[in-house]
Amino acid sequence: MKRKIIAFLMLVVLIGQTCAAEEGLYSKTITVAQDGSGDYTTINEALKKVRGDFEDPVRIFVKNGVYKEKILINNTLKNVTLEGESRKGTVISNGDYAQLNNMGTSGSYTMRIDGNDITLKNMTIENTAGPVGQAVALHTTGDKIHVIDCDILGNQDTLYATGHNSRDLFDNCYIEGTVDFIFGAATALFRNCHLHAKRDGYLTAASTPKDNLVGYVFHKCKVTADADAKNVYLGRPWRPYASTFFIDCDLPEGINAKGWHNWGNAENEKTARYGEYKCKGAGSDEKSRVEWRKAINAQDAAELTDPERIFFRNSVWVP
Repeated sequence: MKRKIIAFLMLVVLIGQTCAAEEGLYSKTITVAQDGSGDYTTINEALKKVRGDFEDPVRIFVKNGVYKEKILINNTLKNVTLEGESRKGTVISNGDYAQLNNMGTSGSYTMRIDGNDITLKNMTIENTAGPVGQAVALHTTGDKIHVIDCDILGNQDTLYATGHNSRDLFDNCYIEGTVDFIFGAATALFRNCHLHAKRDGYLTAASTPKDNLVGYVFHKCKVTADADAKNVYLGRPWRPYASTFFIDCDLPEGINAKGWHNWGNAENEKTARYGEYKCKGAGSDEKSRVEWRKAINAQDAAELTDPERIFFRNSVWVP
């Protein structure tokens, strides 16, 4: 009995030390709760409080609830972590779409991140507009964006990861959609993520700039598709130098045998940078893939999945 008590006390101390260490990462924690038990009842109110006020990292902790808000983390913010109480229980929801009041794709977001050094953690971000055309759930343009343990839900154009010099890292996220549901110009690494195609369409539509060596990289990701989705392409080039690679990924039966689409322009085949390496699953057979994809080897794959290499600009970013 004495040993059990000692073990229990040691566990309590360890948990306390871990929480203290976590809390020590931030200069301030602000709590958002719809029931009034926090500092603010909406996320937008909390963001106004930290806008330009803090140089050191700030944490906004969001308690469970469905927050029907349209959120802009603007370019005056940096070093902010937005963390939900639980992945399924903390939901940020909006239903705008491109044709609504002519707001366009860029204006249809539920959340947009223009600030730098922003972390999203443990929450759901959804666009509830339905199959009405372009309707963005998460739109990122800032640099050094880290998204961890999040669900990003929508239909067409769910995740707009863009910005000429933007670097994004997605860890253990679930992303679903229909057409071009991951698109844009950013350099983005997706690790251990789950992509789900809700119908026939295109997983990605990168618009990688010519001078960016890397666009989208999916590493050890799982791709699934609805049962009636039989014609899903890995990607098509929104811009001529689109760059997308799937490495050590699990691909389903619904993947089109050709794998990649040229967006109806044969000239894109000369410039697009597409490839796969050591993927598995019913949709991974490369024997019928388009001839213009890039052949990559083990060294290429190692470099493409190394944050120190693909995220190098004037300095290295490794979250």
